[in-house]
Amino acid sequence: MPNDAALARALALVRDLRARCPWDRAQTAATLRPYLVEEVLELDQALKTGNPAELRDELGDLLLHLAFQIVIGEERRAFDAESVTRTLEEKMWRRHPHLFAVADRPDHEGWERVKRGERKEGREQRGTLSGLPRTLPPLLMAFRLQERAAGVGFDWPDAKGPLEKVKEEVAEVERETGKGKRETIKDEIGDLLFAVVNLARKLEIDPRAALEQANDKFTRRFEQVERLAEARGLELGRASLEELDKLWEEVKQHD
Repeated sequence: MPNDAALARALALVRDLRARCPWDRAQTAATLRPYLVEEVLELDQALKTGNPAELRDELGDLLLHLAFQIVIGEERRAFDAESVTRTLEEKMWRRHPHLFAVADRPDHEGWERVKRGERKEGREQRGTLSGLPRTLPPLLMAFRLQERAAGVGFDWPDAKGPLEKVKEEVAEVERETGKGKRETIKDEIGDLLFAVVNLARKLEIDPRAALEQANDKFTRRFEQVERLAEARGLELGRASLEELDKLWEEVKQHD
């Protein structure tokens, strides 16, 4: 069965739900936002685990939300599946001129360069940093801002500059911590995190994936510490930091 027929079935399902179910009929584009965000995060988790059945299920949930938004757009006479798809096609054609040759364009342009051209032509908001949704998770937002700035040449030539910046920001955090002003410390911590993201970018490391890996490692090790403590008759809430550190180092040696 053609893929467009599969999308048509999803749209038909949502139209039927809107016609016969009071809850579905009451939903708006805005009320569905929290559920959409949740579904995207659940899909992200499925992508991490790589379980095909789980991934298929979560992709179905996301497809349902996309179909919901399209049907609501149809009802408002704002757009439909055809106009959404056409907009996507035209955007991809513009951003892949080396694949979809256009007479008045060069054979190849960088993705970010084409996007900058679109912003200047008014297809998107103006400005190098404009158009990024403010609801992006802060870690991803920092990465995307730095990517945009790098696209217009505001970037270090290699990782040495960002590494020195991280050291500089650590020193500033240390200095401000001694003064005890919370807002200033918060500001410096933000600068340090931003600098670490930039270092990761220059080293071609996904900072989100790196932090996720660190979170998983900490969780795994701490759970082992808990098991060791229980086996040795130690209560975590009452054990000394020295005792916990010894357990931690023991776990690290066997991890």
